[in-house]
Amino acid sequence: MMDGIAEQTVWDVIGLYLQLGFEHILPKGLDHILFVLALFFASSRLKPLVWQVSAFTLAHTLTLALAVLGWFTLPSNIVEPVIALSIAFVAIENLVFKDVQRWRPLVVFGFGLFHGLGFAGVLVELGMPQGQLLPSLLSFNVGVEAGQLTIILAMWFALHRFREASWYPLLAKGASGLIALVALWWVVERVFLAG
Repeated sequence: MMDGIAEQTVWDVIGLYLQLGFEHILPKGLDHILFVLALFFASSRLKPLVWQVSAFTLAHTLTLALAVLGWFTLPSNIVEPVIALSIAFVAIENLVFKDVQRWRPLVVFGFGLFHGLGFAGVLVELGMPQGQLLPSLLSFNVGVEAGQLTIILAMWFALHRFREASWYPLLAKGASGLIALVALWWVVERVFLAG
Protein backbone atom coordinates (compact mmCIF):
# COMPACT_ATOMS: atom_id res chain seq x y z
CA MET A 1 0.00 0.00 0.00
CA MET A 2 2.91 2.33 0.62
CA ASP A 3 3.96 2.63 -3.02
CA GLY A 4 6.80 5.06 -3.57
CA ILE A 5 7.84 4.94 0.08
CA ALA A 6 11.42 4.08 -0.91
CA GLU A 7 11.77 7.49 -2.58
CA GLN A 8 10.56 9.33 0.51
CA THR A 9 12.99 10.85 2.97
CA VAL A 10 13.02 9.76 6.61
CA TRP A 11 11.24 13.04 7.46
CA ASP A 12 8.48 12.25 4.94
CA VAL A 13 8.04 8.83 6.55
CA ILE A 14 8.03 10.30 10.08
CA GLY A 15 5.41 12.88 9.09
CA LEU A 16 3.25 10.28 7.35
CA TYR A 17 3.31 7.78 10.23
CA LEU A 18 2.76 10.49 12.86
CA GLN A 19 -0.39 11.43 10.95
CA LEU A 20 -1.48 7.80 10.53
CA GLY A 21 -0.99 7.12 14.26
CA PHE A 22 -2.93 10.22 15.28
CA GLU A 23 -5.75 9.45 12.83
CA HIS A 24 -5.94 5.89 14.13
CA ILE A 25 -7.12 7.46 17.40
CA LEU A 26 -8.83 10.64 16.19
CA PRO A 27 -11.18 10.25 14.42
CA LYS A 28 -10.99 6.55 13.49
CA GLY A 29 -10.32 4.76 16.79
CA LEU A 30 -13.64 4.74 18.62
CA ASP A 31 -12.64 1.70 20.70
CA HIS A 32 -9.42 3.40 21.83
CA ILE A 33 -11.24 6.69 22.43
CA LEU A 34 -13.72 4.91 24.72
CA PHE A 35 -10.89 3.17 26.59
CA VAL A 36 -9.15 6.49 27.25
CA LEU A 37 -12.47 8.10 28.26
CA ALA A 38 -13.11 5.25 30.71
CA LEU A 39 -9.71 5.94 32.25
CA PHE A 40 -10.52 9.64 32.40
CA PHE A 41 -13.87 9.23 34.14
CA ALA A 42 -12.29 7.12 36.89
CA SER A 43 -9.74 9.74 37.89
CA SER A 44 -10.57 12.79 39.93
CA ARG A 45 -6.89 13.77 39.95
CA LEU A 46 -4.43 14.10 37.09
CA LYS A 47 -1.60 12.07 38.67
CA PRO A 48 -3.46 8.69 38.78
CA LEU A 49 -4.65 9.33 35.23
CA VAL A 50 -1.08 9.95 34.07
CA TRP A 51 0.06 6.71 35.77
CA GLN A 52 -2.66 4.74 33.99
CA VAL A 53 -1.95 6.28 30.60
CA SER A 54 1.79 5.69 31.11
CA ALA A 55 1.17 2.01 31.89
CA PHE A 56 -1.05 1.74 28.82
CA THR A 57 1.57 3.45 26.64
CA LEU A 58 4.40 1.23 27.86
CA ALA A 59 2.38 -1.92 27.22
CA HIS A 60 1.09 -1.09 23.76
CA THR A 61 4.51 0.20 22.68
CA LEU A 62 6.01 -3.16 23.63
CA THR A 63 3.52 -5.37 21.79
CA LEU A 64 3.27 -3.00 18.83
CA ALA A 65 7.02 -3.34 18.29
CA LEU A 66 7.05 -7.12 18.87
CA ALA A 67 4.16 -7.68 16.46
CA VAL A 68 5.43 -5.39 13.69
CA LEU A 69 8.85 -7.04 13.89
CA GLY A 70 7.11 -10.43 13.58
CA TRP A 71 8.29 -11.72 16.96
CA PHE A 72 4.85 -12.09 18.54
CA THR A 73 1.33 -11.96 17.17
CA LEU A 74 -2.15 -13.16 18.01
CA PRO A 75 -5.05 -13.54 15.59
CA SER A 76 -7.45 -10.61 15.40
CA ASN A 77 -10.36 -12.87 16.41
CA ILE A 78 -8.70 -13.01 19.85
CA VAL A 79 -7.25 -9.48 20.01
CA GLU A 80 -10.36 -7.53 18.97
CA PRO A 81 -12.77 -9.12 21.51
CA VAL A 82 -10.18 -8.67 24.30
CA ILE A 83 -9.83 -4.98 23.36
CA ALA A 84 -13.62 -4.61 23.64
CA LEU A 85 -13.60 -6.55 26.92
CA SER A 86 -10.86 -4.28 28.28
CA ILE A 87 -13.02 -1.22 27.64
CA ALA A 88 -16.00 -2.85 29.34
CA PHE A 89 -13.89 -3.96 32.31
CA VAL A 90 -12.46 -0.50 32.99
CA ALA A 91 -15.87 1.17 32.58
CA ILE A 92 -17.56 -1.37 34.90
CA GLU A 93 -14.76 -0.94 37.42
CA ASN A 94 -15.59 2.79 37.39
CA LEU A 95 -19.17 1.90 38.33
CA VAL A 96 -18.16 -0.48 41.14
CA PHE A 97 -15.41 1.51 42.87
CA LYS A 98 -15.54 5.12 44.00
CA ASP A 99 -11.80 5.72 43.60
CA VAL A 100 -9.13 4.32 41.29
CA GLN A 101 -7.81 1.13 42.83
CA ARG A 102 -4.08 0.52 43.32
CA TRP A 103 -4.16 -2.35 40.85
CA ARG A 104 -5.62 -0.22 38.04
CA PRO A 105 -2.23 0.61 36.38
CA LEU A 106 -1.40 -3.14 36.29
CA VAL A 107 -4.80 -3.96 34.76
CA VAL A 108 -4.39 -1.15 32.25
CA PHE A 109 -0.88 -2.40 31.41
CA GLY A 110 -2.24 -5.89 30.74
CA PHE A 111 -4.98 -4.59 28.49
CA GLY A 112 -2.50 -2.26 26.79
CA LEU A 113 -0.62 -5.33 25.56
CA PHE A 114 -3.68 -6.31 23.53
CA HIS A 115 -4.28 -2.77 22.29
CA GLY A 116 -0.69 -2.77 20.97
CA LEU A 117 -1.45 -5.92 18.99
CA GLY A 118 -4.50 -4.13 17.58
CA PHE A 119 -2.35 -1.16 16.56
CA ALA A 120 0.09 -3.57 14.94
CA GLY A 121 -2.69 -5.05 12.83
CA VAL A 122 -3.33 -1.58 11.42
CA LEU A 123 0.36 -1.04 10.65
CA VAL A 124 0.74 -4.41 8.96
CA GLU A 125 -2.31 -3.61 6.83
CA LEU A 126 -0.87 -0.21 5.89
CA GLY A 127 2.53 -1.63 5.05
CA MET A 128 5.85 -0.71 6.57
CA PRO A 129 8.84 0.69 4.68
CA GLN A 130 11.55 -1.93 5.22
CA GLY A 131 14.40 0.54 4.99
CA GLN A 132 12.76 2.88 7.51
CA LEU A 133 11.04 0.48 9.87
CA LEU A 134 12.19 2.10 13.12
CA PRO A 135 11.24 5.70 12.22
CA SER A 136 7.82 4.61 10.93
CA LEU A 137 7.14 2.44 14.00
CA LEU A 138 8.20 5.14 16.47
CA SER A 139 6.35 7.85 14.57
CA PHE A 140 3.12 5.85 14.46
CA ASN A 141 3.37 5.24 18.20
CA VAL A 142 4.02 8.94 18.91
CA GLY A 143 1.01 9.79 16.73
CA VAL A 144 -1.15 7.36 18.73
CA GLU A 145 0.07 8.97 21.96
CA ALA A 146 -0.66 12.45 20.63
CA GLY A 147 -4.21 11.32 19.83
CA GLN A 148 -4.71 9.87 23.30
CA LEU A 149 -3.26 12.94 25.02
CA THR A 150 -5.48 15.17 22.91
CA ILE A 151 -8.54 13.32 24.22
CA ILE A 152 -7.35 13.46 27.83
CA LEU A 153 -6.40 17.14 27.71
CA ALA A 154 -9.61 18.14 25.93
CA MET A 155 -11.69 16.30 28.54
CA TRP A 156 -9.59 17.68 31.38
CA PHE A 157 -9.97 21.28 30.22
CA ALA A 158 -13.69 20.79 29.50
CA LEU A 159 -14.65 19.04 32.75
CA HIS A 160 -12.00 19.45 35.43
CA ARG A 161 -13.50 22.66 36.81
CA PHE A 162 -16.76 20.75 37.42
CA ARG A 163 -15.17 17.87 39.37
CA GLU A 164 -16.55 19.18 42.68
CA ALA A 165 -20.06 19.81 41.32
CA SER A 166 -22.80 17.67 42.83
CA TRP A 167 -23.82 16.38 39.38
CA TYR A 168 -20.33 15.36 38.24
CA PRO A 169 -20.33 11.84 39.80
CA LEU A 170 -23.62 11.16 38.02
CA LEU A 171 -22.05 12.28 34.72
CA ALA A 172 -18.99 10.08 35.30
CA LYS A 173 -21.11 7.05 36.24
CA GLY A 174 -23.50 7.62 33.34
CA ALA A 175 -20.65 7.96 30.85
CA SER A 176 -18.95 4.85 32.27
CA GLY A 177 -22.23 2.91 32.04
CA LEU A 178 -22.72 3.93 28.43
CA ILE A 179 -19.12 3.02 27.58
CA ALA A 180 -19.59 -0.37 29.27
CA LEU A 181 -22.76 -1.10 27.28
CA VAL A 182 -21.15 -0.19 23.95
CA ALA A 183 -18.06 -2.27 24.77
CA LEU A 184 -20.11 -5.29 25.87
CA TRP A 185 -22.02 -5.09 22.60
CA TRP A 186 -18.68 -5.06 20.77
CA VAL A 187 -17.61 -8.19 22.67
CA VAL A 188 -20.78 -9.96 21.52
CA GLU A 189 -20.39 -8.63 17.99
CA ARG A 190 -16.71 -9.57 17.72
CA VAL A 191 -17.13 -13.04 19.22
CA PHE A 192 -20.48 -14.20 17.84
CA LEU A 193 -21.34 -11.98 14.88
CA ALA A 194 -17.97 -11.52 13.19
CA GLY A 195 -18.02 -12.77 9.64
